[in-house]
Amino acid sequence: MNSFIASPVVSKTGKTRLQASLDRATARQGPSIGQWLEFPGYSLARTVAPLGADWVLIDCEHGNIDDKEMYLQVGAISSAGVSPIVRIPASEPWMMKRALDCGAHAIMVPMCETKGLRGAGAMFAPAAFDQTGREYLTHANDNVMIIVQIESRTAVDNCAAIAAVPGIDMLFVGPNDLASFMGYFALDHAQIPEVQKATTRVLQAAKDAGKYAGHFALSADVAAAKYHQGFDFVNSGADIVALTSWMSTEMSKLRQLTDSTTSKEELE
Repeated sequence: MNSFIASPVVSKTGKTRLQASLDRATARQGPSIGQWLEFPGYSLARTVAPLGADWVLIDCEHGNIDDKEMYLQVGAISSAGVSPIVRIPASEPWMMKRALDCGAHAIMVPMCETKGLRGAGAMFAPAAFDQTGREYLTHANDNVMIIVQIESRTAVDNCAAIAAVPGIDMLFVGPNDLASFMGYFALDHAQIPEVQKATTRVLQAAKDAGKYAGHFALSADVAAAKYHQGFDFVNSGADIVALTSWMSTEMSKLRQLTDSTTSKEELE
């Protein structure tokens, strides 16, 4: 685990690394790249954050991450010079306040189906932006980003209106959730024309409104493809995916290498 301390902001007004990476994406000089945490733990977050990401998302919706762990991981990520993003469990004001108070550089709101409002918080947040409390409150609406997740037919139908809401910065597509809410098997989303058409519609709505567009991805290949399609913000896998994929592959390989029925000649 790296022990160096770095700043996650790039200007005296608190502009974050996330925002800088989105500027880069807008100029089509490379995507805003992140990682996804489903497991709790300061050490895990501190280990993952310096691996090349612009941001790391703490998934409090589907992950095993409670309020205390959220605070610890936000601190771990920001101290590594990377922007912490929190996906809250639901669109509840108190959940947004907790994420804002702990210093999240952005909040991802799941299941956004209609247009709404945004807000800002304080408390422990200024330290994550290298600011005083006054400086944070002065610039919070400029520096804290709001990402809304489009994951149902209703949300897709309303995506242009949602994108037009002042203060919403990004529309995000989680293809598994979108496919599932549309009545399909989630993991087949890439082969389902209706899901792909909906994804393109969300992308266009974001661009027409001058907002960013994000897409979930489980691999570098998918992330790159979505960037080239026009999306600005992509992850490349998740902690649970990396762990299960590597361990299952190596366990399978070990069984093959030690299988008594496998001859030495076959292995060579």
